[in-house]
Amino acid sequence: MSNEIDSQDEKFELMLDQIKDLFFEFGIRNLNMDDISHKLGISKKTLYRFVNSKEDLLSQFFGYDQKRWIEAMETIASLEVNAIEKLFKVSLMVYEEMKRFNPMLLFELKKYYEPLFNEFNASRMAHISRSMTMNLEKGILEGLYRKDLNIEAVVAIYMNYLVEIHNAEVCKIANVTFDEIFRVMFENHIRAISTPEGVAYFENRKKEIIESLKNNN
Repeated sequence: MSNEIDSQDEKFELMLDQIKDLFFEFGIRNLNMDDISHKLGISKKTLYRFVNSKEDLLSQFFGYDQKRWIEAMETIASLEVNAIEKLFKVSLMVYEEMKRFNPMLLFELKKYYEPLFNEFNASRMAHISRSMTMNLEKGILEGLYRKDLNIEAVVAIYMNYLVEIHNAEVCKIANVTFDEIFRVMFENHIRAISTPEGVAYFENRKKEIIESLKNNN
């Protein structure tokens, strides 16, 4: 019986991966349950074996997405690299995920599914905050970040930067791309929080770090 349940869970998770791509491509309001089942190549009856409604589907989707997110963050945390390397990987993951959330999708979530979205967003932001706090503590111990940092303030400011760089109006006014803003933001952040040793490490790795960013686009 447990093998059957595991198989069903795995099948549903594969469906949720596909549904995520559908939401990013078409939005949420534009897709009803008929559309979703059709694009998944399954019957609506099969879809309703896993969820009770579209709201239930969104709730399950948010839960699964958060699970995948935590797994990815834990993978980064387990890497045998220093705080600067980890911060870049976490920042890039946050940036890439938020980059896919176009303004219309965010508008739909906030307007039509606000309680679900707020719960999901609060959980996601809290997890990012904890990860960045641990990163700052690690960097201080490694001698790469300054000891006099106000960790809570640094985390709040940096998270705000990660959100605001996706403001399309900023890019239009400055005539730059999201990726260019991200590169400058990350470098400025590292230079602001690092010791001379941290800055020197970043300078030695700067070219490769920037190349890895380009390769993710």
